Amino acid sequence: MKRVAIITSSDTGYRGEREDLSGPAIKEIVEREGYEVVSMDILPDDQVMLAGKMQEIADKEMAELILTTGGAGCGPEDCTPEATMEVVDRPLLGIPEGMRAHMLTLTKRAMLNRAAAGIRGNVVIVNLPGKAGAVKECLGYILPEVMHAVEVAQGIK
Repeated sequence: MKRVAIITSSDTGYRGEREDLSGPAIKEIVEREGYEVVSMDILPDDQVMLAGKMQEIADKEMAELILTTGGAGCGPEDCTPEATMEVVDRPLLGIPEGMRAHMLTLTKRAMLNRAAAGIRGNVVIVNLPGKAGAVKECLGYILPEVMHAVEVAQGIK
């Protein structure tokens, strides 16, 4: 009941032109906390593909938590929050708000992050930043509350 799917949104990563450091950073953190990573995908910054993958994982109940990295900035190609909001049934506004508030104590650039979070069925989906250092900082800060949300969404608490 502690399964996590990781999706990296990166055109250059998808084409093999850049090494994904953020996905492995997420994997390291969640495995250290005792969670099983059931899939790791690198997809292009494509809203249809991202939404489709999130929907597939959630609807087939492949994981209780989907963590995305990348595609939540201000670039014209960034579309992860839109893909996320397209598939969630219920938004979890406090998670990205808390993440941004925490990151604003470290850098004012955090206000440019457009991350979203929500629940599809009983699966929690959270967008994380695209840089490995920011991923580690954010995930370290929000993970206990995210896992509580997962348990509540699963009907455990």
